[in-house]
Amino acid sequence: MGDLLGNMSEWATSVMDALGYPGLAFLVALENVFPPIPSEIILPLAGFNSSQGSMNIFLAILSATIGSVLGALILYYVGYVFTETRVRIMVRKWGKWLGFKEADIDTANDWFARYGGWAVALCRVVPIVRSLISIPAGLRKMPLATFVLFTAGGSLVWNTVLITAGYILGDNWDHVEQYVGYLQYVVILLLLVFGVWWVWTRMIRAERTR
Repeated sequence: MGDLLGNMSEWATSVMDALGYPGLAFLVALENVFPPIPSEIILPLAGFNSSQGSMNIFLAILSATIGSVLGALILYYVGYVFTETRVRIMVRKWGKWLGFKEADIDTANDWFARYGGWAVALCRVVPIVRSLISIPAGLRKMPLATFVLFTAGGSLVWNTVLITAGYILGDNWDHVEQYVGYLQYVVILLLLVFGVWWVWTRMIRAERTR
């Protein structure tokens, strides 16, 4: 595990050093399409780079969020263009190379069926599912603007938390991975609070217009 972490961080560092913010966006987009590439390494590393002055933390968060949306759009259009049967055939054939299996499609479907559009935001903090939730959104022809809004919102919170954690920890940025499970609950809570606030403000606004 240590060797994997070291190799991945070295590769991510070389990409960010060579390409800067576009490199960070590329890495995050790639992580969305290929879940074995962990955001738990890329994002805290970007935070560490920001603490060293080689990146601006706000631009790093923005770049990571753009990358999240771009990566999610690829899988959204996979679902949008192909039928669910065709998607499942593709997963059976190539899923092992992409880091997920057919059961993960079922999990993403269950999340989407239960929470609708909000699942797109909430699942941004759940490994594997954060990528695959884009497929049922595409299969069900979720409006593109709505999909992008929820994806960007959930990704923004997740990216902010992990990049900020890496920024604060500095040389110990790699310790963030140990606490990702706790951070997931924090981000989900933040998203739920935002969701309640958003619904409440809309209800108040509707009452005032009556």
